[in-house]
Amino acid sequence: MARSSLDRQDLDLPWLIAAGQREGGSLDDFYAALETSAQAARARYNADHRQPLTSKTYVGHLLPNQDDRDRYQLEAGTRLVRRLATAIRDLTRGSLHDGHEHAADFATFRLGILVRADDGHETYVAVRITGSVPDDLTAVVLRHVPGCEPTHWYPEYALPSRSLLPAEQAWSTLMDPKAAAELLNEE
Repeated sequence: MARSSLDRQDLDLPWLIAAGQREGGSLDDFYAALETSAQAARARYNADHRQPLTSKTYVGHLLPNQDDRDRYQLEAGTRLVRRLATAIRDLTRGSLHDGHEHAADFATFRLGILVRADDGHETYVAVRITGSVPDDLTAVVLRHVPGCEPTHWYPEYALPSRSLLPAEQAWSTLMDPKAAAELLNEE
């Protein structure tokens, strides 16, 4: 069956479309070339399918397909990880400066980071997530906290100054003192 419109799942996605100049009679007329291409696509479609199209043209091959959807999801995931990595570094640095929790809101969750450092003692880092996130995203968050080993995080039942709220999860670990010093010197 030919696709005459976008699938329901495509309606909420932004898609880049091509356009060109109308140059009537010119060999460079974008729309004349598009029409010729769509007529050839119709002929190929009709040759390959039992029920032929009754339209003059076919542009189904120009619509988003599964490869486009997969690429869109991958690119969205990459953007989220980059945004998370930047936010995590900024939140960690901010908390390292003042000893208070710094937080940022994302689409489905709130991320908070608290760093406590005493002169000459260990630097403690707590990460909390309020809201629903998949386990693999939690691992991405913990992996991006500067100066902390990704495998050394421990789940917590409370934060240093309060109990956890409903739908809140927290982890803690120690930060490498050299990484903490480098982070403090960033601006």
